[in-house]
Amino acid sequence: MAIFSNLKALPNPVLLLSLLVVLACFTSPSAANFHKTAEITWGDGRAKIIDGGRGLSLSLDNSSGSGFQSKNEYLFGRFDMQLKLIPGNSAGTVTTFFLSSQGQGHDEIDFEFLGNSSGHPYTVHTNVYSQGKGDKEQQFHLWFDPTAAYHTYSIVWNTQRIIFLVDNIPIRVFHNHDSSGVPFPKSKPMKVYCSLWNADDWATQGGLVKTDWTKAPFVAYYRNFNISSCAAGGACDSRSENSWQVYELNAKERNRLRWVQQKHMVYNYCADNKRFSQGTSHECKRSRF
Repeated sequence: MAIFSNLKALPNPVLLLSLLVVLACFTSPSAANFHKTAEITWGDGRAKIIDGGRGLSLSLDNSSGSGFQSKNEYLFGRFDMQLKLIPGNSAGTVTTFFLSSQGQGHDEIDFEFLGNSSGHPYTVHTNVYSQGKGDKEQQFHLWFDPTAAYHTYSIVWNTQRIIFLVDNIPIRVFHNHDSSGVPFPKSKPMKVYCSLWNADDWATQGGLVKTDWTKAPFVAYYRNFNISSCAAGGACDSRSENSWQVYELNAKERNRLRWVQQKHMVYNYCADNKRFSQGTSHECKRSRF
């Protein structure tokens, strides 16, 4: 790194200040170790850090699921996680990767992967909560088998928008329309949460297909938990030219987003006139891009 090339020539106070700036800006190492960045929070041994900290597995049986969370909380950032989902008959199961604050009127940004019976695709469920209110679901079927290999799922969250990405392909953008009365998560720090649990009362085809416990334990795998975010003291990571702080889709990404939403979206709250008979929210009337 060029910043280190002339450190020996700097006076000691300047050297110390430079080192502090570098450490503040780079808040998360590449391919972070789960021992350092995460803590297992529930599951009674069903969650395991594996591969020397490079991976983590979550397990579900008919007694309990399991979960973990980040050790730190963040206000804005880019959050990347690689997942390999439950193969075969995963009906009734929900595998998650999401951000959430705590307390009354919480904020939340969700990736939830709803299992299905063998031969049917997973449903990728996304949602945004602000001030305790959600009801902003969009769902997708993926264009690949998410159980055959690891794929990267990302959340970019800044003051202007929230972007959901799969293998760096945007699938959803939620813009900040706070000035028009649409609450937007912007003031409450959030932790990263991941879990595997049973929700066969609603997860698969509206609860019609139940979990087959003869297939248990169900196991999902996580790795490459990477975060670029603001440090506690306010310094932010701006390593890339298209930093998460100002990330806006370019023309190629907008075309990819249109392709995903036209070919792979299976539910959009903005088009659910039956559910929202009094009219959809303000942001539904604005451009998706």
